[in-house]
Amino acid sequence: MFHRSIARCAGECAAVQEIGGLLEKRGMPEYGECFDQNKIDLSVLPHLTDHKDIGVPLGHRRKMLAAIRGLPGESPVASKTVPTGEAQDTAERRQVTVMFTDLVGSTALSARMDPEDLREVISAYQKCVAEIVQRFGGFVAKYMGDGVLVYFGYPQAHEDDAERAVRAGLELVGAISALQSNAPLQTRVGIATGLVVATHRRTLQAEARR
Repeated sequence: MFHRSIARCAGECAAVQEIGGLLEKRGMPEYGECFDQNKIDLSVLPHLTDHKDIGVPLGHRRKMLAAIRGLPGESPVASKTVPTGEAQDTAERRQVTVMFTDLVGSTALSARMDPEDLREVISAYQKCVAEIVQRFGGFVAKYMGDGVLVYFGYPQAHEDDAERAVRAGLELVGAISALQSNAPLQTRVGIATGLVVATHRRTLQAEARR
């Protein structure tokens, strides 16, 4: 017990000397006693990001933080903090079915229809696509003029996503033809299934196509 106490005291003295040396080097030896009273040694120092509670003025706190960043070992906790609202970029590999649909002859329609009328037609078309896709468990990823990009299997996955996409596409062809409009409407549907890398920020990178 006596020998362990001697060893512990020797270790504490060495830690105090190391802290004192660091403060001396930075021109702030007056805080050595303060650090000693608060049991702050080199093992704690890399995790110390705010010295206000131990009575260190702002200017010296900045110097100490700079010294901490220069220490070997673990970086300060503050440097590893993810800013509020910034999503971490995680990724996973999954099977996704992508469907793209657009209006047939939209260029000709834009040439002979009033812009406001054309906007109403495209709006009705997009609404129809969204309703059908949602009913089959798909996700509208992007509207591109008269085109719509849809995912089945992301962000929510089902065992039969490819089948859902085909059924949605077939129903969509009939529903668009039945839309009330100043001109008859038709739609094209393309579907592809393959492995993708899906990130947390809802972006997809294709690895293969089938």
